[in-house]
This record gives sequence, C-alpha cells and structure tokens, in this order.
Amino acid sequence: MKLLFLSLLVLAIVCCSSKDSEIEASGSVTCSPTQIYAGHGKETSTIDVTADREWAAYSNDDWITCSPTGSVNTTGTVTVTIAANTSTSAREGAVVVKAGTRRVSIPVEQEGKPVPNVEAPEGYTLVWNDEFDEGDRPNASEWWYETGGGGWGNGELQHYVSGDKDGERLAVVKNGILTITAKKIGGTVYSIRMNTDKSWTYGYFEARLKLPAGRGTWPAFWMMPKNFTAWPDDGEIDIMEYVGYEPNVVHSTVHTKAYNHTNQTQKGASRTIQNASTQFHVYATEWTPDYIKGFVDGVEYFHFPNDKAGKKDTWPFFNPFYLKLNLAWGGSWGGAQGVDESALPASYEIDYVRVYQKK
Repeated sequence: MKLLFLSLLVLAIVCCSSKDSEIEASGSVTCSPTQIYAGHGKETSTIDVTADREWAAYSNDDWITCSPTGSVNTTGTVTVTIAANTSTSAREGAVVVKAGTRRVSIPVEQEGKPVPNVEAPEGYTLVWNDEFDEGDRPNASEWWYETGGGGWGNGELQHYVSGDKDGERLAVVKNGILTITAKKIGGTVYSIRMNTDKSWTYGYFEARLKLPAGRGTWPAFWMMPKNFTAWPDDGEIDIMEYVGYEPNVVHSTVHTKAYNHTNQTQKGASRTIQNASTQFHVYATEWTPDYIKGFVDGVEYFHFPNDKAGKKDTWPFFNPFYLKLNLAWGGSWGGAQGVDESALPASYEIDYVRVYQKK
C-alpha cells in the first residue's frame, strides 16, 4: 500500500512538472536587437518584435519608455526612448517584451555623462555640474522654476515665469551658454528664477557669468536651504549679487537671524572688477563647517567665520542648500536708484555651474 502511494505521488509530481513546463513554454516571441547601447544624451532606439500572439512591451526603469506598449498583431516595432543620463556613472536597465507567459528581456546600457576636463580646487572633487551644452533650454531633471511677482518681499517689478511667456523664450540654452532674459511683454516685465533640484552641505560652488547692464538689473547667483522654514533664520548665502546702477561692483554676502539686511547687520563684502557686463568672470563660494568665503576669478574677497557658539542665530549653515540663478528687475536694491527701461531686454549669461566637495 505504501509503495502504491509513493508511485502515485511520483506520477503526480511528474505530471505537474510537465504541465508547468508547458505553461512556461506557452507563447513565442523574438526581438531584434537583443541589446541596446546608448550614449549619455537622450536617445531613441527601435526593437522589432515577432510573436505568435498579441504581445506587450514595458520597462521597470523610469528612464526608459516604450511606444507602443504592445500590439494585437504578431509583428511590430517598439520605439524605446532613453532619457539623458545626467550622472557621470553608467547605468543599466531593460525592456521586457511579453507574449503569453514568454518574456524576453533586452538589456539597455547607457553611458554616464562625461566629466569635464576641469581643474578642481585643491582638496576637492567635482560632484555636480551643468555646462549647458545640450538641448535648447535648462534640463528639467536638474532645474526647477519659481514663479510669481514681487520678489518675495524685495519689491521687485518683474514677474517670474517657468521658462516662457506668450511664446517668448526667457531661458535659452545655445552654444554652451544659458541666457536668462528680463523682457517687457504686454506692459509687464517677465524674467526667470531657477533652482537646482539637488542640494549639498558644504562644498565649493562656482559659476562663470556675464552680467546684464543697465539701471534696474539685479542678477544673482545664490543659495537657500533645502528644508526652508523661515528667513533669515535658516540662512542665505549670496555667492554673487550685482545691481546695474553700480557697474563692475560685485557682492558676496550671508544672511542669518542675527545678521541680515532688514536691520543692516548682514555680513558681506564688495569687489570692483573690470568688464563685468561684457566679459565672463568666475564667481565662487567655499563653504565649510568653519567658514564661508567669497571669490571672484580665484581671488578671495569675503570671509565669514563660524563663531563656534553653537547658535543657529549666527551660524545656520549646517544643512543642505540648493543653488539659485535669477535676474530681477528693480526692487528694494536693484531699483534703489530707479530703473531705466531702455536697458530692456536685459540678458544674464551663464557659461557653467559647478559643485565640488571634499575628497
């Protein structure tokens, strides 16, 4: 009896295994090519599909999309769109084509973004950069726009928009340069205020900039805390500010609860340079646990030390901050001597933005 039971059990297992194999084998699908290689930029590729029934195509990677996502026909072509890789590291993913229970996986390999041949400050390594050498507008995966008017309490006259206004492009990437334009459209001045998606705690932050000319212009390259709750309590780092009625004078400043411009206690410094609006200059800030320094063309002109008192009122600079680029028109500082509308449209040119951190 026991022998009979064991024989029946073995037979049942064999039958189930055979049925499972048939299920696994149901459906037939072939794909060409069997692997996709892509450069670091946005690319498209195609996959030719042949199946014995309706089929579906998809990817579990958010940087890979498929169109169409399937067909009731036994043959078809899938267009695979691969998003630009903004990291310097290569990445791997896959497209899956399924017919019945048969699945074919097509590996996708994408190169990392090339590291520019730059000389990092001593002791630092490049961790993020935008050279503005791809596309015709800022990379939406790296930058986001703030929109609105008034300048958040600064009395600015422009209205910030998300790249375009009534078909006018106010943030344009061309020939390796990002140009932010302040322009009067329909009686209102519109401009751009854009921020990095990423944020950092400590580092060396720099940009190569050509500043707009004219009374009323107020460009800035600065930093604000990622987890902002209140100003000036959470801090502000102004890497470069400039007002058009003081040609060639650039400023680097920090704001805290104890030191800020509302009570004229802000900590900062100014430097006169040549041809600020006709030539590019490199503006930078080095931020460490011990100090914040400001530079123009590699020359230090501002130094704000950490007083080590352990009070946020005087040193709130211990959390992640993100980078900001904007071109204001008028306002409490930019318009302190009025505005000259003959300066419009005004352009703020950015060659690159780079972030370095300690090795």
